[in-house]
Amino acid sequence: MAHFLPISVLIVIVVARFLRSRGSRPAQTPAVTWTPVPFDAAAYGLAPRDVLDPQRPGPPAPDHVRQECQAIADAAFAGDWRPAAAYIAAAGQDWDENWSRLELLRSIAREDDAWLTTWRAEDPNNCDAATLEADRMVNRAWEVRGRGYANETPEENITQFRALLPAAIEAAQRAALLDPQNPGPWVVMVTAARGAQYKPERFWTLWVELVARAPHHYEGHWQGMQYWCAKWFGSNKQMLEFARRAMDNAPAGSPLAGIYLHALSELEARRSNPPSGYAAKKRLAAVATALAAVREDDDHLPALRHLLAYYLGRAGMHGAALEQFRLLGPWCGSSVWAKNGLNRADGFHHARAVTVAAAKAKPLTLALRAKNVDAAHLP
Repeated sequence: MAHFLPISVLIVIVVARFLRSRGSRPAQTPAVTWTPVPFDAAAYGLAPRDVLDPQRPGPPAPDHVRQECQAIADAAFAGDWRPAAAYIAAAGQDWDENWSRLELLRSIAREDDAWLTTWRAEDPNNCDAATLEADRMVNRAWEVRGRGYANETPEENITQFRALLPAAIEAAQRAALLDPQNPGPWVVMVTAARGAQYKPERFWTLWVELVARAPHHYEGHWQGMQYWCAKWFGSNKQMLEFARRAMDNAPAGSPLAGIYLHALSELEARRSNPPSGYAAKKRLAAVATALAAVREDDDHLPALRHLLAYYLGRAGMHGAALEQFRLLGPWCGSSVWAKNGLNRADGFHHARAVTVAAAKAKPLTLALRAKNVDAAHLP
């Protein structure tokens, strides 16, 4: 594949794409006239408005992580697949970490996959390389289809999309034979299943194999939730039941409870009201408790905190929402705040002001303010 940008520029692009959490890029939103609520954020232990960063949902990765990712991208673009192979192998059987590392390699391969072709040829029995190849096939199929609804997509694109997916699933099946313990190929199959029009009974056979290997796989559950949503092969009820089961079965320290928040977001996208009442509030409180036990450096945590703050606010749980805003600090790069014509920073700041007022929060002492500002990792 020919490069149209210098290699050094491509490396920066790839690493930046990977290091930003999903959905973290700022959206272009129309400018509107609005009157901000008078609000001294620092008085309540929140990051001041003028330091809010809409570019990312959470703090950037440490320097050593960025340097490692750049070195892997640099080597791959130079044709050397071995650093990529060592990088993903170092995850061992931490299957969520394995998938996170595969996502970096996926980003690199989107720019140039010649190194992956060489890896497959020189190490044909490597399950991770075979999984990445199958995943690339699924993503190429989606690129052909586009991300719009079926009735917005040309019929020829839909036809080609459905023709490409069976080959991708077969490639994932072959990858699964290379390492029977690795759930990665099954995540690829579960991902492809809805586009391949798998009926629930057939999907279930894939799902059983995936959770037998990784019962709490985050990406696998996110893809499973998509399968069971109303726009694919389930319903609002089935999707919520799936998300609740995932949450209830998640071990301590897992971000899996956040799948429930994604289910609420899916409901909202379909203009369906989220659950309400005591049980719904109890569920959100349980999500907050679960996320409090997740490692601070977990890639999923910042984006989930944004969703949690948003849905706590919608449920009238303003005190709990305020705590999430304090934990988020200045990072406001989540599309959940880009609503009603506001950009992310303005939407985030406005939501905090509303939360403080609704919670009837009292200004913190100067000592507590300083402590919260330090904890917010202000840039």
